[in-house]
Amino acid sequence: MKSSLVAGLSHTCRWDVDEGRTISFLGDDVRVYNTPALIYDMEVTCRELLLQHSDEGEDSVGARVEVDHMAPTLMGQWVEITVTVEEVKGPSVTFSFTAKDSLDNIGKGVHKRFVVGLEQTKGRLLAKAEKVKAAK
Repeated sequence: MKSSLVAGLSHTCRWDVDEGRTISFLGDDVRVYNTPALIYDMEVTCRELLLQHSDEGEDSVGARVEVDHMAPTLMGQWVEITVTVEEVKGPSVTFSFTAKDSLDNIGKGVHKRFVVGLEQTKGRLLAKAEKVKAAK
């Protein structure tokens, strides 16, 4: 992790709300942005910021999410998510985030990620896969 990763940094991404990001519990004519898509899009926005400040061979994994999904966004609208680094403590990075569409503030929350080494993480996952295979 580079020393450029500090509290106060922010990053914004805009996402088009397509059918895959919606739920149709009220019918297809009023499909709305679903909370799992909000969380996914927020995590990707955080990861993009972290990758700008990561060393070669590093990436990050999500560890905690607190989210308030406060207003609906219709399919066809866009959502803009802004993430801000609140704290960097070793490999742990805590973000706050806000989300809005063209009319409303639709979400806010906190997300924690850990910066990890790709090779070490891959090794741990392969070892776990072997344990799963052996347990069958």
